Amino acid sequence: MDPVTEDRAAEPLTDYAHRLTRRLRAFDRRHPLLWDLHITGFWVTAALIDCLGGGWRHNAHNLDLPGWLLITLSLGLSIPLLWRRTHPRAVLAAMALFALVNAWTGAALQAALLQLAVVYHIALHRPLRNLWWATALVIAPVLVSVARHGEGTWDQQVGSQLMSITVAALIGVTVRTRRNYTEALEDRARRLETERDQQARLATAAERARIAREMHDIIGHNLSVITGLADGGRYAAAKSPERAAQALDAIATTSRQALTELRRLLDVMREEEQNNQADLTPQPGLTDLDRLLDGVRSAGLPVHTTTHGSPSIPPGRQLTVYRVIQEALTNTLKHAGPGATAEIELSYEGKGAVTVTITDTGNGSRTDGPARDGRGLPGMRERTALYGGTLEAGPRPHPEQGWRVRLHLPEETPQ
Repeated sequence: MDPVTEDRAAEPLTDYAHRLTRRLRAFDRRHPLLWDLHITGFWVTAALIDCLGGGWRHNAHNLDLPGWLLITLSLGLSIPLLWRRTHPRAVLAAMALFALVNAWTGAALQAALLQLAVVYHIALHRPLRNLWWATALVIAPVLVSVARHGEGTWDQQVGSQLMSITVAALIGVTVRTRRNYTEALEDRARRLETERDQQARLATAAERARIAREMHDIIGHNLSVITGLADGGRYAAAKSPERAAQALDAIATTSRQALTELRRLLDVMREEEQNNQADLTPQPGLTDLDRLLDGVRSAGLPVHTTTHGSPSIPPGRQLTVYRVIQEALTNTLKHAGPGATAEIELSYEGKGAVTVTITDTGNGSRTDGPARDGRGLPGMRERTALYGGTLEAGPRPHPEQGWRVRLHLPEETPQ
């Protein structure tokens, strides 16, 4: 037969053995007492058959022993197995007494070998230092038998028993090691699953915060622009219908822009539309500043810009600069009052460093601080912290009036 065919034929048998083993272990965990009763009943029956059937005579040193003594020894060496898993040390101590009597009287019942099963359970469930005195208890009857009946040499009898004890203990240690390893793997799997769930929750929370910042920036800014345009159009309607029509056109353009950005943000949230990500409009950057400033100017806020250096910074930093300027101008539209102006100074340095200062000439004596310290400033600080930068926002120093926002992003750290 081909070796591959033999392996394939052996696989179902191996799988069946594994399934059967798992079922037996599961049954043992659910009904430990029932399983122990079956095992103990089997060995009690075997011990009584050896006693009552006369099989003990083949190894006995004394054939003139009463039947009640043989039955008592057989039961004393087998019944304690019922508690071998819960109290193995006590069981071995009890069995050792009957084993000593068994050796002293010369009965030499084979049921004394059941002590090895208890040694196995001591190695499986108890500290390994217990094996020292357990070995002494199991060896003691052998020494008594050799000393009293003189069959065989000391090294043969004691060496054979020590070998049996060693095999039983090694089997217990092996099973114990494998069980501990399996439990460690299961515990690690549970901890990894918990960490995975925690990371998923943290990622969800971070994504919600990011979306909240984006929604605030988009809606807050565009609504402020629309409000300014509507107010200007209302005042211009009576004197200059053409200016009112221009204000309405600007309101429509700003509204469409806001809807486009909101639609893009909502599309990013849809996991099922991954194939359409290439069609989405990219996040705004420094190239979109002119359009932003045009919208603010059309809402009635004069803005003057000064640029130093070349704007060669990554898209993520560009988005941060864009959003900070957007938020600062939105706050100026909301709180600076009529007749205010704004000035923006951008200084680009090497390796992605940039400094942005936005000032306005609004009425700084009003309650601008609490009014402006809403969700926008915390959002700007969170964006700035992503790149290890600093953000300062507050009234301009006396005697100047207005508000000042200063953003600084340091050089990029090499990866």
